[in-house]
Formats: sequence, structure tokens, C-alpha cells
Amino acid sequence: MRLDDPWDGTTATGWGDPEGVGGIAADGRSRPAGQSGHSAAEIYLEVQSSPVFREVRRRYRRFVVPATTAFLLWYLAYVIAATTAHDLMARPVAGVVNVAMVAGLGQFLTTFLLTWAYVRHARLHRDRAALELRWETQEMTRGAGR
Repeated sequence: MRLDDPWDGTTATGWGDPEGVGGIAADGRSRPAGQSGHSAAEIYLEVQSSPVFREVRRRYRRFVVPATTAFLLWYLAYVIAATTAHDLMARPVAGVVNVAMVAGLGQFLTTFLLTWAYVRHARLHRDRAALELRWETQEMTRGAGR
């Protein structure tokens, strides 16, 4: 038994429509003639070149680049000291706890502190602008052809 597809031969929404003829947007509303939407790629390129997007990226880089650099330098200093300065790292601090153990635990502590600082920075300086940009982009791409 063969079932015929009732949608066979019909075009998807907006496909095959001559530009400017109109049609039905992705949300089901009709789009008036002369209002041709941009493609999603054009919308994302437009958003990427917007001042709001550049500001969000600038704030991100202003935190991440120095924080990553500082953490990597701290990590490399620890590794180099552990491999070359045996006497320094073996020096006792309190009982059986030596400098190497304190520095190793310091690595964990700075990881947690850096994570906390990143989340706080994102919440205070980037999240609101990024969320507003996201909503605007979604609104613009709602009826765009993909």
C-alpha cells in the first residue's frame, strides 16, 4: 500500500518565491510584498559588526587575556620551580607540609578564585548586554531564510 504525500511538489516557506512577492514568515504571519528579509548569515554578520557586539567582545578580552596570562605564568613558575629548585620546594613550612605542597594547593585555590572572578565579571559586565543582543538577533532571524 502506497500513501501519497500531500506536500510533495510544494515548496517550503519562502523557497521559490520571487523576491518582493511576499509570503509567509517562519512564525506563520504573512509577510507583505516588498519586505524581503535578510538571510540568517547576513543578520549574524550585521550583528558581529555592531558596536554592542564589539563592546561585549572587548569586555571579554579585557578580562580573559590578562587572567589567562597571569594564571599560565603562575603555573609555569610552579612547574619550573618543582623541576629545578628541589631545595626550595622541599623546605618545610609547617611539620611535614613543604613549599611544594603549599604551592600545589595554591594552584587549586587560584583556579577556584579565577573561576569565581570570571563568573562575577561576566555577570556584572557582559551578561545583560549579551542577552539583549541574543534576543535582538533571535527576533531578526525569526523570519529569515536559512
